[in-house]
Amino acid sequence: MAQTLAARPLGDSGMKVTVAGLGCNNFGMRLDAAASARVVHAALDLGVNLLDTADVYGMGESERHLAAALKGRRAQAVVLTKFGSPADPEHPEHRGASPEHVRRAVEASLRRLETDYIDVYMLHRPDLDTPIEATLEALQRLVEEGKVRAIASSNFAGWQIADADWTSRTRGFPRFVAAESQYSLLDRAVEREVLPACRRFGNGFLPYFPLGSGLLTGKYRRGEAAPEGTRLALSPRAARMLTDSNFDVIEAVERFAGERGVSLVAVALGWLAARPEVTSVIAGATSPEQVAANVAATAWAPSEDDLAELDSLTASRR
Repeated sequence: MAQTLAARPLGDSGMKVTVAGLGCNNFGMRLDAAASARVVHAALDLGVNLLDTADVYGMGESERHLAAALKGRRAQAVVLTKFGSPADPEHPEHRGASPEHVRRAVEASLRRLETDYIDVYMLHRPDLDTPIEATLEALQRLVEEGKVRAIASSNFAGWQIADADWTSRTRGFPRFVAAESQYSLLDRAVEREVLPACRRFGNGFLPYFPLGSGLLTGKYRRGEAAPEGTRLALSPRAARMLTDSNFDVIEAVERFAGERGVSLVAVALGWLAARPEVTSVIAGATSPEQVAANVAATAWAPSEDDLAELDSLTASRR
């Protein structure tokens, strides 16, 4: 029996999603089908309903693992998947968000997900070679056919969110109901333009990398190599992530957490959940225990004084 977690409206989609979401990017890469299913079932049992994947995660295996895990439980989930990534896993020659690719991508995702519909279909990143009008018109057909319930954007700049909304309103196309971008105590750049655009145009906001690619878990230490088995252990991004400037912020937030008797993860996820623009905090997990820890961490509620101090500690990251 699933628990009841706090849920918030996802834009004007008519759907509500839990404040704690599950990122499925580990499926098909770090986790096999059985391990992926254990993670999904743990999330559903805890009441989490937003499951975030993409056609390129695990070269399509993430969607397949998610489909297998949701057998008999599809109605409990709000499935968000993405298209328009650097390369479609089944048709790498077709990229971006052209009408032809939108159609091909959705049909492939529906097959992999073994479902008749996708709850939220998200453009993974802007396609500068395809007018947004053409993409939105193609997405309108999918909504009319019942293959997609709502549409959303990812990695859009503030002006692109505004442009898409204006295009939808003037042409009568479905509007994006949410935007997804990187956001954490280590990267607050979206506060400049993206979050104001979401407020202005009624988009829900979904932060990815809420733990700063794992830096806000406490697993990494200044001057030390990334521990074996961690996200950054074999990543080319390690050199630019494991920097003194990042550790200055991490260590300050660690002291803040220790003074309040909570974990660094709780501060990182609870701070995001407390942001008024944030609809759901998407955190990945590789085990049922990590799912439970993330859900508990997201429930930490900072006071106004806490928020002010964190704002000061991480001001350089805006």
